[in-house]
Amino acid sequence: MSRYVIMGNGVAGNAAAETIRKLEPGSEIRMFSREDHHYYYRPALPEYLAGEKTTRALTLHDGSWYEKNRIEIRLTTEIVDILPVEKTVLASDGKTYAYDRLLLATGGRAVVPKIPGNDLEGVFTLHTVADADAMIRWSGSAKNLVVIGGGILGIEAGNGLRRRGLQVTVVGRNKRLLPRQTDAASAVFLRRRLEEMGFTFHLGVVPREIARSDRRLAVVLEDGRALETDMVLLSAGAAPDLALARRLGLKIGKAVEVDDRLRTSVEDIYAAGDLVEHRGVYYGIWPPAMAQGRAAGVNMTGREAVYPGTLQSYRLKVAGIDLFSMGNIDADGGDRCTVRSDEGKGIYRKLVIEDRCVAGAILLGDLHGEKAIQAAVEGRKAVSAVRETMEEEGFDLSGFE
Repeated sequence: MSRYVIMGNGVAGNAAAETIRKLEPGSEIRMFSREDHHYYYRPALPEYLAGEKTTRALTLHDGSWYEKNRIEIRLTTEIVDILPVEKTVLASDGKTYAYDRLLLATGGRAVVPKIPGNDLEGVFTLHTVADADAMIRWSGSAKNLVVIGGGILGIEAGNGLRRRGLQVTVVGRNKRLLPRQTDAASAVFLRRRLEEMGFTFHLGVVPREIARSDRRLAVVLEDGRALETDMVLLSAGAAPDLALARRLGLKIGKAVEVDDRLRTSVEDIYAAGDLVEHRGVYYGIWPPAMAQGRAAGVNMTGREAVYPGTLQSYRLKVAGIDLFSMGNIDADGGDRCTVRSDEGKGIYRKLVIEDRCVAGAILLGDLHGEKAIQAAVEGRKAVSAVRETMEEEGFDLSGFE
């Protein structure tokens, strides 16, 4: 009977555990998590912030799921050391556990920008349910929030507290919103819609410090302006947690480097999810982490599954506004594109064409035809046969073979 240890209780770890259990009903699986919650849908934390979802609604695998699948789950228990020669791990509970194959799926931690005042009371990051709980408690007596960071999580989290009645200001270094998911035109559309909801933006600026201002906080910008607020969210993304990987001497680039079977540079140690770099790419988003976890689970059982990489796509609601972005979005406007927009309705739809094929897309405010467009991008399908229909009927690619 094989013994598996999985470090991390997120999407990659659970995908691997589920796969292993299906392939090996009798194997021993142990999972360790630093959090005190079972596996939950982390991208929905902004909805939890808004009070629109409970922890139960966030939870994807509860305690009964682990019991049913005979998976031993140890919450609030981290692995503090790995001894690959002995094939054992030392946990924070002081116990040692043996393994035949080990999966590193610890994901990342919230990045805390090196801004003076980042440790003041009332300054938060958002990466876990515990982080969200702390923000909710503080927001009960707050009227204003400044979000430092103009990415998806910052805007979504800001919207969560906006829905609780706070005035939200977003400060971003980039001159436009969501630079990885939008081009210049769609970013303008999105910003206008958000401003209509009550958001205030200061983009293309750098925060110099966070300071006390009487009983409140002030985010001081490089140009000297001070934005007074009751609370601050630092939303600079997440970085892989590499402490154990470095101690093990694993090969590390942007993150832990893995091959197409999710193997690390140490025998019988695999890695998946927000901890890894594959073929030079660091994803840091949910769909690749799930695909990597499943592939790792197969390979850990001695079978073979190749992870070829994931064509990055984003489908989300930015403060209730639908956005789908995939492939080459031609952020700088250098490629041939087909664009249909309606500023009054807040709709922006764009297809990027490379070598007569659909290479990317942005759908903002109207996701009609999303699945056909996604298939066209993934399949690099030629558009010449349907170009006139595509342009006249609003990107109807359903006729693709």
